Formats: sequence, structure tokens, C-alpha cells
Amino acid sequence: MTVNDQHHNGEPAERFLTLIRESRRGKFKVYIGMSAGVGKTYRMLQEAHSLLRNGVDVKIGFIETHRRAETEALVGGLPAIPRRTLFYKGRQLEEMDVQAIINCHPELVIVDELAHTNIPGSKNEKRWQDVLDLLDVGINVISAVNIQHIESLYDDVRLITGIDVTERVPDRVLQIADEVVNIDLTADELIARLEEGKIYDPSKVQMALTNFFRPDKILQLRELALKEVAGQVERKVDQALPLAGNGRHERFMASISSNPDIARRVIRKTARLASYYNSRWYVLYVQTPEESPDRIRLDLQRHLINNLKLATELGAEVIQAKGRNIVDCIMQEVDTRKVTTVCIGKPHLSLIQIILRTNAFNRLLNKLSDSDVDLVILS
Repeated sequence: MTVNDQHHNGEPAERFLTLIRESRRGKFKVYIGMSAGVGKTYRMLQEAHSLLRNGVDVKIGFIETHRRAETEALVGGLPAIPRRTLFYKGRQLEEMDVQAIINCHPELVIVDELAHTNIPGSKNEKRWQDVLDLLDVGINVISAVNIQHIESLYDDVRLITGIDVTERVPDRVLQIADEVVNIDLTADELIARLEEGKIYDPSKVQMALTNFFRPDKILQLRELALKEVAGQVERKVDQALPLAGNGRHERFMASISSNPDIARRVIRKTARLASYYNSRWYVLYVQTPEESPDRIRLDLQRHLINNLKLATELGAEVIQAKGRNIVDCIMQEVDTRKVTTVCIGKPHLSLIQIILRTNAFNRLLNKLSDSDVDLVILS
């Protein structure tokens, strides 16, 4: 009997190694909520107690009780891995001790506040990166995050709340989760919890009621949370039950300029679309001669680098092309990558002015209309 050796190029061996690593990877569950105080930490601790009673080796890696009596009562009886003490700017602070968790290697660890930024000098900048390290070594993790911390929802959240959320989690972190659970409350229930002093110190309640905890804002954030979890469930169903040959397979491409604000919005909105369709997506930046490294303004170059980094974190494949004719570059990538939808930012001029005055936009519309490719103009 002869066996064909297919391992000479290394690809099948690498593929098999990837399968082995994925099977050893820890399982990841995320509790998501529309705001602080809905009960994510409480629910995680309840689950930890239940697992412990069933013989699972559960440890607390990091829990933030916010001095809520109900939550603090549940911490008792759960084994915890001591935190790491650091000194930063003359203050003694505590962080999750990732290495101690890895050394202890519990079957499952509870890690709160997924969007938390670690103290400078820590191994990772963000706690979600710590969680990825734990999953990589085969430790199962249960964590929690508020909807306003999801990267691609940044613009929507700022529009709803007026708050610039600085701590954010890339969408891909939620996408690798094996389970995403929404902790849902009505606006009335959440406000009642706030007024009873179950969320914040009584001195902060009135300010919270007039700012963040208003029924209209809570309702919109609740809708975002429900949509996010519904999208995650739909993605899991699609992965488990692929529709053989039904419909076309969507591929999105965001075409961005060096304009920082428009580019960021286009990237985030395209990320949401790609997430909804569970599809591959790209971000294309065409460097024209006017924007060559020696001619582009330094601040624009810095913003461009940050936006391309943001695109990568959100799961896009970044394409950087050079050319004088942007439309030709877009169409070349559309053909090469089999793109089904091109996303662009709304130009500063009105659409009518653009169509009447801009030959490039006309050419893009004509070229896309000749093919089976959709054009989405994002506000």
C-alpha cells in the first residue's frame, strides 16, 4: 500500500496543527448588557457557584463588585486568585494576575470588565488581551461587557449618550466567543434599581438619572444590545447550518480616504454590515501621488495609520494600493477580491452635485452598475 505524502509543502501539517490548537483552546462565554447595573457580574457569580457545586474547578480571576451588597455577598465561598499589586504615579493599584492564573490553570476563571485598560507596565494593554492569553492555554473564561464598549458601535453610542467611550473591545473578541448572553432589563426596572441604591452610591443617583439613565437613552442602548446578541446567535446558526449554494456570498469593501473622521465612521459601519452577514470584508486605501509619504500632512498620516489599525482590530483585511485613478484601483480590487458591496463615505457636497460635477463618481457608478456589485453610501 502506498500513501501519498502531502506534507512536503507544510500546509496540511500546519492546518492539522491549527485544528489541534483550536481543540485545546478554552471555551469563552460573555455576558453583555445595555449598561452598568443590569446584573452581569451578579449572574457570572451565580453561575460560578453553580459550576463549583457541580465539581468544576472555578476560580475568580478578577471581579469588580462596585461595592454592591448583592454582588459582594456572592463573592463569598468562591476561591479567588490573588491580584497583582502595582505602584503607578505614587498609588498602589491592583490588576488581574494573568501569569498566576496560567500557573494555577483552573478549569474555568471569572474575569469581569472585559474593556478595562491595564496599568502601564502590564504585559497587555487591555484586559481582553489577557483573556485571549488565558483561552490560548486552554483555560475556559466567563467575562462581561457593556454594549457601549463594543468598538464598531462607538459612533452609535456617542450619538445616543453624548459620551465619548474611551475603553473599547474589538468586535472580533465577541465573535470568537462560544456563547454571548444578554442580561436584559426594562428601562423602568433599571431606573428602579438605580433609585434603590443598588447601582451607585446614593449621592450619584440624581446625576445619573438626569444624564445617562434616561428612559429614551436606555431604550436605544437596550435595542443595540438585543441586536448585537441576535446577530451573534445568527452567526453561530450560519456556521452550524451552512446553506449550500443558497444566495450569493457577501464580501464588503470599505474604500476610505485620509479624512480621519469620515474614514473611521465608514470602517465601523462596514464592520457592522460584515458582522451582520457573517462575511469577509476589506478596507481599501488608495494612495494618490498627492498623498505620497513625503507630501501628505503628518497629522493625516498619523490618523490614517490609526484607522488602518482600527480596521484590522475589527477584523478587516487592509489593502493599500497606489494609483492616480482611485476608481480604477477600486474596480481592480473589486474584481480581484470578488467584492459584492462597496462602501464609501458620504461626500461633503450633496449627492446631486457630486453626480453632476464629479466625473470620478460618475465612472464608479457606471462601472459598478455594469457588474453585480452594490454601492452603499454611508452617512
